[in-house]
Formats: sequence, structure tokens, C-alpha cells
Amino acid sequence: MVYAKPERRSWAEPFKIKVVEPLKTTSPQQRQQAIREAGYNTFLLRSDDVYIDLLTDSGTNAMSDYQWAGMMLGDEAYAGSKNFYYLEANMRRFYGYRYLVPTHQGRGAEHIISQLLIKSGDCVPGNMYFTTTREHQERAGGSFVDVIIDEAHDPESLHPFKGNVDLQKLADLINKVGAKKIPYICVAATVNMAGGQPISMENLRAVRKLAEQHGIRVILDATRAVENAYFIKLREQGYAGKSVAEILKELCSYTDGATMSGKKDLLVNIGGFLALNDEKLYDEARNMVVVFEGLHTYGGLAGRDMEAMARGMEEMVNEDYLRARIGQVEYLGSKLLDWEIPIVEPIGGHAVFLNAKKILEHIPQEQYPAQALAAEIYLDSGVRTMERGIVSAGRDAATGDQHRPSLELVRVTIPRRVYTQAHMDVTAESILAVYENRKKVRGLKMTYEPKYLRFFQARFEKIPASSRPEHPAGARLETEPR
Repeated sequence: MVYAKPERRSWAEPFKIKVVEPLKTTSPQQRQQAIREAGYNTFLLRSDDVYIDLLTDSGTNAMSDYQWAGMMLGDEAYAGSKNFYYLEANMRRFYGYRYLVPTHQGRGAEHIISQLLIKSGDCVPGNMYFTTTREHQERAGGSFVDVIIDEAHDPESLHPFKGNVDLQKLADLINKVGAKKIPYICVAATVNMAGGQPISMENLRAVRKLAEQHGIRVILDATRAVENAYFIKLREQGYAGKSVAEILKELCSYTDGATMSGKKDLLVNIGGFLALNDEKLYDEARNMVVVFEGLHTYGGLAGRDMEAMARGMEEMVNEDYLRARIGQVEYLGSKLLDWEIPIVEPIGGHAVFLNAKKILEHIPQEQYPAQALAAEIYLDSGVRTMERGIVSAGRDAATGDQHRPSLELVRVTIPRRVYTQAHMDVTAESILAVYENRKKVRGLKMTYEPKYLRFFQARFEKIPASSRPEHPAGARLETEPR
């Protein structure tokens, strides 16, 4: 017998399992009760009721033995912890900024930079909003303006860098409001809400050039910048021969500072920082962090947490690790594409994004199709995912009307170094089962709406069959806090 040569050799994760955490399986009846008690919001499920948790990659990573060993070296001095200086040195080594302000997580950095730079009436352009970032910008008196390329709003576009800024949109905004009304340009790498899509080096270089012409700062959301650097290596001409570490440092060089959630790229469970080049701005930031986070040499973190972040920086640029990390996301996305399940393409870096608007075509956006789809996936298998659509988009701060994003997505987010390919198979098969029975899925109505970042705590109930939505887009709920 003659055996056909495989087209591609299999690959395995570049690590082995040393400690295991048992997973709990549940019955359909238990899941039905759990999701009902959670108000059909996967954020409100107890983790004990979840089998495979793909809600987020934020703080859900598995740390290495090298990081855990470093935890024992935590210097818990209130001031001048040696772990801070190690973190600062590694930030300069890998990101290239001059100054470091540690924070408890990324939104601590977002808060500080927003309060320092934004004045009432300012406009903050960016390559698509992120929920917490826009919230901090608006609380400081600014307005977010989306200047991402149009392809980012098309889930079927195969543009390799859908995170790119539309330079004409940016120039038009500068001409319209004036450079003095733009405190900084907010650039995310990668762009979460667009499906984990990267920005190209060429585009960021052009953004920097335009910003310099008008004296405007560029601030990077560097939360997943390492994954962005890996995509540049794979997709952008001239970078195949460069290391991810080199690409990351060049990426940061076109910006004036960065907000960072260490809970993603840095492979830890808590932590973040604000990095800056301007000494005067840094002095103001480290003064503010004392008020809101903690002393400027710990920023709300234990010394052991800073040590784990510093060591995570060394591991994050390992290209064997990145090949497996991005490869696992691609593996899941490719299975769904093989079954012709609509997802955002190209497959992103940290998650597979299901196109809920296309999967549940019979459910209008005001009945929250992505929220409904996430709930159905949990009901089918105990796999927890999350909504990234009209619920996450929230309301216009001035009018109170619901934002109606063009993308209505369910994010299937892969924690780093946590799950195996078998877990991806179980997840894919659950999504397939829901997809095959999609016509039976019903929309939802919101019964409780928090004032801020509603997707975290909002509650829903299923709309009875053949019922029209009771709350048209833009209508406020009587149960909503004023």
C-alpha cells in the first residue's frame, strides 16, 4: 500500500503541561438555569458553571514556570521595589519608551492619559473605538471619532491590515476642528472591535508624519502590539527577515507613548502601565498615579506582579510561542470557515469573531443578535463567549441614542497557553450545532441597563416567539439608573 505524503506537517504547542485545573461539565438543564439567572449575559455567569471559558484573553493566561518562580522574588516594599526597576528596564528594552508609570491594569493608564490630555470639547480620532478607552475619553470631556479604513467595517473584506487609519479621514478631521482640538491620535494595535485586525507599519509611519505636521501626539494602545508585530512579519513586505522584537520596537517608535494592559501580551493575570517619552507629561502622570493607583513605583501592583510582567515581556517575543498562539486561533477559525460559518476575515490574532448579523439574519439589531448568539453557544455546550455589537457599543453620550455599529459580532477569545486543540474542536462543534439550528434562536430585550459600560452588567430576557421588540433603538429603559 502506498501512503500519500501529507501536505503539511502537524505542529504542537511549544510547552508541556505541568499543573492541571479540572474543568466542570454541566447538563443542559443546569446551563438553562444558569444563563437565565445571569440575564442571558455571559459576563454574569459564575465561572463554576462554565466548561471552556473563551470570554476574554484578559488576565486569563497561563503563566510559565519562569514567571511563577519570579513571583517568589516579589519585593513588597512600598517604595522603590526592585521589581519596578526590572519592569522599567524591560519596557525600555522591548518597547523603547523612556518612562514607565505602572497601573493596576490597562484602564488605569487610559484614565490617566485621558485626564492629563483631554479638555472639554476635544476630539480624539482613533482606528475604531474600544469600550473602556472611549469611556475614559468621554468622561474627560472628549468625543471619539472613528478614522479607521472602511474595510474594517466589512467582516468579509480580506484586507491584510484592516486596523489601518484612513489618512484622508484623519486629515479631514484635523482641517475641520483644528489641531488644537485634537489632544492625541489613539492608535490600537491590534484593533479588538474590528476582529483583532493589525495596523501596518507603513500606515503607522504615515500617521506619525501627518501628526508631526500638526503638532499632535500619537498614543498607542499596545495591549496586543506583539501580536500586531507578528502579523507585520507575516504580511508586510520587507519584514519577513526581522525579528518580532525588532518590529515591535519600530512600531512603538512612531508613537509618543502607550497605554498597556499587561493581562494580554505580557502573559499575566493582572497589571498594566502607561509608557511615555515626554518628561513633563511623565512627571504629571506619576503625580496623578499616586492619587488614583498607588506610588509611582508600584501603581496599585504587588512587587511579584511587576516581576511576572517583566518576565512576560521576555517570553512574549518568542516566535515559537507566537506561532502556536496565533496558530491556535487560526485553527479554530479555519474549521468554522470549512463549514461555511460566517466569521470576520482575515482571522485575527486573539479571537475568532462570529458574524452574528449574518448568522442570525432573522433577528434585528435592536433585539441584540450577538448577545443572543453568545447565550445559545453557552446553552449548547457550556462554552462561554461574549458579545461585541450593539450592546458593547452603548449609547451616544450627548443624545442617549444607541450606537448602531456595522459589526455585530460574537468574540470567541482564546486565552494564552491555556487550552488545547481538542478544546478548540469542542468549541467549533458547538458553534456548528448552534449554526445548524440558528433559525430557532430568538432575540432578546434588555431588562436592566447600567449607566456605564453596559455590556458588563446588563440583563436580558428572551422575546417570545412572533413578538416585536418592545424597546426600539434609542429608547431608554425605565429600569435604567439615571
